Amino acid sequence: MNNKRVIVAMSGGVDSSVAAALLHKQGYEVIGITMKTWGFMEVGGAPKHESGCCSLDAIYDAKNVASAFGIPHYTVDFTKAFEETVINDFVDEYLSGRTPNPCVVCNRKIKWEELLKKADSLDAQYVATGHYATVEYNPGTNRYTLKRSSDPKKDQTYALWGLTQESLSRTIFPLGGYTKEEVRKMAQEFNLKTAAKPDSQEICFVADDNYERFLRERIPDVINEVKEGEFIYHGKTVGKHHGIPFYTVGQRRGLGVAAGKPVYVKNIDNITNVVELGDKEELLESVCSANEINFVSTNGLRKGDIVFCKIRYNDKADAAEIVESANDKIEIRFLEPKNAITPGQSLVLYDEQGYVLAGGIIQKKTD
Repeated sequence: MNNKRVIVAMSGGVDSSVAAALLHKQGYEVIGITMKTWGFMEVGGAPKHESGCCSLDAIYDAKNVASAFGIPHYTVDFTKAFEETVINDFVDEYLSGRTPNPCVVCNRKIKWEELLKKADSLDAQYVATGHYATVEYNPGTNRYTLKRSSDPKKDQTYALWGLTQESLSRTIFPLGGYTKEEVRKMAQEFNLKTAAKPDSQEICFVADDNYERFLRERIPDVINEVKEGEFIYHGKTVGKHHGIPFYTVGQRRGLGVAAGKPVYVKNIDNITNVVELGDKEELLESVCSANEINFVSTNGLRKGDIVFCKIRYNDKADAAEIVESANDKIEIRFLEPKNAITPGQSLVLYDEQGYVLAGGIIQKKTD
């Protein structure tokens, strides 16, 4: 395997463009790959034209950057794998009353598994992306570690907890030591076409951020069979919901319930078809459990350990105690209650230095 050859996932954005440019300047033999993972006609949501990381504009922008540095660039069709893993999981989770994080699934199953296969076919030792994160090797534990980036506002380790040791051993994150402002400045210095391109804010295949519209268009026959159910507030029926796939824990807007004060989705029960509502303070919980565990910068955790946990992407990592830790389950207790712990989202555990210890998918309470 050629250890100076690296495949760079180029989305057409400023971050992946600078990542490719930096590696080229460092003497790597860079091959740019743009992953076509979905098509506008299949997912909809953009009122005038296709947009986002898989659009024709994005592909052209990536090709333009690659051409400026004399880097070979290819567009690879991953739509089948993306649909079977990311989109199907997204749909299934909402139908089950959970709120998925498709970026976590995509990073592990598409961006790395599929890219590493492509790297093998091109005799490339490494893959690289424009994520804000840092990979290191710890000889004491004989593990590759994942650490927060230098820019806390842009750190993306929350969505990367699913990466395996094999994936991390072959990963380069060129932007891990930079802030977003520094990356934009470098893009200007490199005279990149993408220097001022705005960041994408939505899930790539739901361009309008309208999950209900996406589900109705994606699985109309299934959605047509979704039944209305009861809104329960403090043990009393206070209205009808129009189907559990259209709600998420912590939601306040769009409930259509006249309670005389703001109420929030507290729990979604796909077995009884009940959406339980509660007051804001009732969303505060201390205990959180997760499964599908992946240990990253450590081999394991012990009961009583103090860690720092995030329960959503823009969350602050707060102190928690390990209640249970096994290969297939982690349970923690926050030292201060957290708001709206949401099944389907990720629980990501860090140490004081910002290393990702482990991650998993948050489960519903069983008590």
